[in-house]
Amino acid sequence: MATPDVFSPTTLGPVRLRNRTVKAATFEGRTPHGHVTDELIDYHLAPVRGGVGLTTVAYLAVAPEGRTHREVVVVGEDTLAGLTRLADAVHAEGAAIAGQVGHAGPVANGRSNGVKAIAASGMPSPLSMQMIRSATEADLTRVTKAYVAAARLLVRAGFDVLELHMAHSYLISSFLAPGLNRRKDRWGGSLENRARLARQVARAVREEVGGEVAVTAKLSSSDGFKGGVTTEAGLEVARLLEADGNLDAMQLSGGSSLMNPMYLFRGGTPVAEFAAAMPLPVRLGMRTPVGRSFMKSYDFTEGYFRDKALQFREALSLPLMFLGGVNRLETMQQAMADGFEFVAMGRALLREPDLLNRMQEGRAREGVCIHCNRCMPTIYADGGTRCPVALEIAGTPASA
Repeated sequence: MATPDVFSPTTLGPVRLRNRTVKAATFEGRTPHGHVTDELIDYHLAPVRGGVGLTTVAYLAVAPEGRTHREVVVVGEDTLAGLTRLADAVHAEGAAIAGQVGHAGPVANGRSNGVKAIAASGMPSPLSMQMIRSATEADLTRVTKAYVAAARLLVRAGFDVLELHMAHSYLISSFLAPGLNRRKDRWGGSLENRARLARQVARAVREEVGGEVAVTAKLSSSDGFKGGVTTEAGLEVARLLEADGNLDAMQLSGGSSLMNPMYLFRGGTPVAEFAAAMPLPVRLGMRTPVGRSFMKSYDFTEGYFRDKALQFREALSLPLMFLGGVNRLETMQQAMADGFEFVAMGRALLREPDLLNRMQEGRAREGVCIHCNRCMPTIYADGGTRCPVALEIAGTPASA
């Protein structure tokens, strides 16, 4: 078969997309009171007007204790109107919209949220300096029902795609990682047991929404820490999810927001900027040897997850979204030639929201993002996630 053009129309489950590009879920920092704002809508309209086929809203929590911190949107009746307004605005520009639906688990800041975080097993939280408690059977039943309720509300809001967050040491991912899951019950031990929650949530959501919308999952190709999900384990989880038949696609990611965030991002390691953005206890903790080791350094290379992603492509027939260091048109075309159905981009579109239009029109072959990662700490700052380099070039203070 001929290699498809990345800018040609396609389908994702029941959803028609104008092209095969996806704005990956990158936390926007534009919901200071946990509700959709005009600023959040404008944030998504920029890459939509710039040519992206599907934009992903991050991060939509299914429960209050599942927020990463208190500013995150919890999907519910009180946030439905704003989510509907956001979906309508994206549709008016000809693009589709996905909601990244999840529970932060041990990545949640219990002190900020006002409710303690839960995880596969109890552990101290480096974010809240509290103990994270082990999820009970009742918790897992409640959380699964919360996924279902959130899915139904997002369908009502007009979202086209539901992305189930199963990576980055969030709740489902914490069950998958043997180093974070020390349980002795039916949720721990074997990989099949550790994958039980992921499969249960995917099945429950699919049974609720049927074929009304597409259902995808963000899955780790490797967590990048000892005791995390390995590529081999990730492949087996992916096979189980594919065999269950509840997903329309998977997006392959990596790293751990809790244990090794730079494994996902690669490039510059903005330790000083991160420390300045954190609460005082976390800031002091980052000065310790353990804290300094949290921000590991990885050189940036274009398409850095390709070797691992190709193993998934060979093993699976399910549509896959290629992610990780996509900055060049050549990389996107190679992903199509490799058999990936979609290409997801994050930092490149934050720096240049109109990059895809210029690529399609032949006015650009690659983005100008330098992968300094100074955008990462801005999620905690007033004004939300932004590219400090672009602001400095424009003559605007990076802290603005």
